[in-house]
Amino acid sequence: MIRRIATVGGLTLVSRITGFVRDVIMAAILGAGPIADAFFVAFRLPNHFRAIFAEGAFAAAFVPAYARTLEQDGLPVAKVFADQIAAALVVINLVLLGVALLYTPWVVSVLAPGLVGDPERFDLAVALTRITFPYLALVSIETLLAGVLNANNRFAAAAAAPILLNLSLIATLLLAPFFSDAGHAAAWGVLIAGVAQALFVGIDAEVHGYGIRFRMPKLDERTRKFLKALGPAIIGAGGVQLALFADTLIASFLPTGALSALYYADRINQLPIGVVGIAVGTVLLPEMSRRLAAGDEKGAASAQARGIQLALLLTIPCAVGALIIPDLIMRALFARGAFTADDAAAAGATLAAYAVGLLPFVLLRSFTAPFYARGDTLTPVKAALLAAAVNIGLKVVLMGPLAQVGLALATSVGAWINLGLLAMFARRQGFAVSGAAIGRPVALLLAAGVVLGLAIFAGQYGLDRVLADMRVFRDETTLAILLMWGAIVYLLAVLALLGRKWFKSLMSEAAAAADRPGPADLEHPDPIDDSEALPDNEPPPKG
Repeated sequence: MIRRIATVGGLTLVSRITGFVRDVIMAAILGAGPIADAFFVAFRLPNHFRAIFAEGAFAAAFVPAYARTLEQDGLPVAKVFADQIAAALVVINLVLLGVALLYTPWVVSVLAPGLVGDPERFDLAVALTRITFPYLALVSIETLLAGVLNANNRFAAAAAAPILLNLSLIATLLLAPFFSDAGHAAAWGVLIAGVAQALFVGIDAEVHGYGIRFRMPKLDERTRKFLKALGPAIIGAGGVQLALFADTLIASFLPTGALSALYYADRINQLPIGVVGIAVGTVLLPEMSRRLAAGDEKGAASAQARGIQLALLLTIPCAVGALIIPDLIMRALFARGAFTADDAAAAGATLAAYAVGLLPFVLLRSFTAPFYARGDTLTPVKAALLAAAVNIGLKVVLMGPLAQVGLALATSVGAWINLGLLAMFARRQGFAVSGAAIGRPVALLLAAGVVLGLAIFAGQYGLDRVLADMRVFRDETTLAILLMWGAIVYLLAVLALLGRKWFKSLMSEAAAAADRPGPADLEHPDPIDDSEALPDNEPPPKG
C-alpha cells in the first residue's frame, strides 16, 4: 500500500508544486482585486458541484461498488457496470450544464449575493462562470475513469491529471495580454484543462484495457445497490460543500480581497490535504473494499491504522509551520506584483485559522474509507451534516469580528467535529481503529510536533536578527532555512521518540500489503509501474 500511496502522493506533490507556480503567477497577474474575486467565484462554482457529484459522492459510491464487482465477478462484468454508469453520468451532467448555462446570473446571485450590488464584479463573475462551468462535466467523466483505474491498482494517470489544470492556467495567464482581461484568460485555462484531463485519463484507461463503452443502464441489483449508496453520499458531500458555499456567499459581503485571501490561504492548506490525505484515502478505499470483499477484516483494519499513522507523520510538520509562521509563508510565496504585503498578512491570518483543522482535514478520508468500503454511505452523511450545521452557524457568528479568518476558523472546527463523529460512529458499529494500533504512535508524533514548533519559533527569532540587513529575498531565504532546519529537527525527534524499528515496521508492513495480489494484480502483472504496458502476449480483455 505504501508504494501506491507514494505513487499518488508523489504525483500529487508535483501537482501541488505546479499549482504553487500557478498561484504565484495568478497572484502577480490577478492580484486580490475585483477581477480576482470574480474569477474565484467562477472557479469555485463548478468545483463545488464537482466535489458533490464527481470526486465526492460519485467516487465514494462508485469505487467500492466497482471494486466489489471486480473482486467477486471479474473484470468483464465490472467493465459492463462501469459502461452503464458512465452513460447515466453523461446524461445527468449534460442536463446540469444546460440548466447552469441558461440561468447563470441566478446561480451567481444565489451563491455570491454580495456581488449583486457590485455590477462590475457580478457581470464579470457571470461571464467567467459560463466559461468555467463545462469543466464539471469533463472532470466527472475523468473521475469515473480514475475510479476504474484506481480499483485496478493503476494510480499514476489519475493522480497526474490535475497537473494539466495547473499547466493550462499558467499558459493562459502568461498569455493574458491576448485576452480581454486576466480573468477571462484564467477561465479559458480551466475549460482547456478539463478537456485535457478527460482525454489524458481516458487514453490511459483505453491503453490498459479499461476504456469506457457507453451502454444503456439497467436497473439490476448491482445498480440499485450503487444508487442506494449514491443518494446518501450526495447528501453528505452536499453538506460539506454547503459549508464551502457559505464561505463564498458570506465572503462576497466582506470587503474586496476577502475571497482572494480565502483562496490563497486554502491553496497552501490544501497542499498536505492533497499530497497526504487524498493520496492515502485514494489508495485506502479500494484496498479496504477488496479486503472486506474477501472477508479479511483484520487486514482492512491494519491498512487503515497504517494509513492514519503515515498521514500524521507527514501532516504534523505542515500544521506546525502554518500555525507558527503563517505570515512569513504568505509573504515569501506570494508578496510580489499585484499581491501586496497587506494581502499577504490577511491571507496569513486565514492560513493559521485553516491550520487549526489541518489534521482532521487530512484524516477524514482515512476515517470515511471503512464506511464506504462496507457500502455504508449514510453514516458519513450524518457526521458531515452535523459538522456542517455547526460550521455554518460559526461562520455567521464569526464573520463580523474576524472577517474571512472567522470563516476559516469555523471550517476547522467543523472538520474536528466531523472526524470525532466518524470515530464515534465507527466504534458503535464495531470497526473503529483500535487504540493499541495508533494510540502510542499518535501521541509520540504529536510530541515530535511540539519539539518542531519550538525549534521553528526559536529559529525565526534568530534569523530575524541575523538577516535584518538583508534587503532582497529576505523572507524567501528565511523560509528556506526554516524549512531545512525544521525537517532535520522533526526527523531527529521522530527517530528519538518512536525509533527506527517503528519507522521500518510502518514501511515494511504496508509494503507487504501492497505486494498481496488482488484480482487485478493477477490479471495484470506489476500494476504499480504505470510506465510498463501489458505483455504483448496478454492483451487486456475487451468489454
